[in-house]
Amino acid sequence: MGPQAIPTLQYPCEHCPLRPLKVFRNFEEQELAFVATFKKGELAVEKGVTVLLEGSHSAHLYTVLSGWGFRYKLLSDGRRQILNYVMPGDLIGLQGSLTGEMQHSVEALSPMLLCVFERDRLMELYRNHPGLAYDITWIASREEQMLDENLLSVGRRTALERAAYLIAFLLERARGVSLISAGSAEIPITQQHVADTLGLSLVHTNKTLRKLASRKLIAWNGGCTVLDGEGLKRVARWEGLSMQGRPLV
Repeated sequence: MGPQAIPTLQYPCEHCPLRPLKVFRNFEEQELAFVATFKKGELAVEKGVTVLLEGSHSAHLYTVLSGWGFRYKLLSDGRRQILNYVMPGDLIGLQGSLTGEMQHSVEALSPMLLCVFERDRLMELYRNHPGLAYDITWIASREEQMLDENLLSVGRRTALERAAYLIAFLLERARGVSLISAGSAEIPITQQHVADTLGLSLVHTNKTLRKLASRKLIAWNGGCTVLDGEGLKRVARWEGLSMQGRPLV
């Protein structure tokens, strides 16, 4: 089981700190009113806590309000594959709501604050608020799109291209939701996280990251500092993220 929801409400939906960000579309008045009743509280999660566990049944959905996390699966011998990273505005737990149980786990990469929603009211959303239902479908489709790109990396990019893509991708996503300011480029991942995302050994990962550092694209001192995001995109042969407005539930 994941952590239990704490019924606090520091950020009512009407005053959500994410809504003013340009990356998110505006809500209709009636949509905002529904989401305000859909939300049941906020949950503070410490770094390293498992928010959702593969095979579990959760009564809640969560939207990330602040902090970093990651989705992952484990093999029976403990080997881990990181599937994707979650940031403010991302919805987690939808899979468990639609299939009955979670098919992956979610862990906090940093302290996180989550908006808590009752899973049982999801069908009410689909029945009465088609705009919000479309938003949830859009979010699921976007997650599939990101997984497609990650699979392309693991299957066809070289190790150097994989690492460059991952770091550039995380940087652009984080800046879009103000998780990293324009004057900062610190990404709170370890080399083990990189290895588990890219499907490389830790030794190979270390050598690959040192190559990026030798090109003055990153610096690695216990964490990743991006020195040249555009240079990383060129190495990865990646054009960057689309800046179209995205939903926020």
